[in-house]
Amino acid sequence: MILSYGSQQDYDGMGGSGNSAWTPEDFAKLAEFMTAFNRELEESGELVETRGLAAPVHTRRVGNRDGSAFVTDGPYAETQEVLAGYWIVECESFDRATEIAARLQGCPAPKEAYDRAYADIRPIMESADEI
Repeated sequence: MILSYGSQQDYDGMGGSGNSAWTPEDFAKLAEFMTAFNRELEESGELVETRGLAAPVHTRRVGNRDGSAFVTDGPYAETQEVLAGYWIVECESFDRATEIAARLQGCPAPKEAYDRAYADIRPIMESADEI
């Protein structure tokens, strides 16, 4: 699984609000890049699934406090980075998944967003025996 991260500030900018360097042209370039990126993975047969996630402001976190569930609405002031989306790929190796994720560095974005963008690559387990 390739996990892509951003920030509430990025979501605000892409939505046309907030104090962000994102312009409508930047967002159009991002969408064009992602469409081509996803199409290439689909054509290679490596793409299993991909999704972008709604802005962090639409997040709820459920936790446990003294044996009782509690709910906190997002966004979370203490969190600078948020999961923005993911790709599930089926490819020949962990190294190949890393190569695919590295291509995300070519995604156009304003410098301030580009500098804080990154992706994690994590294998998906098929069973608890893989722990």
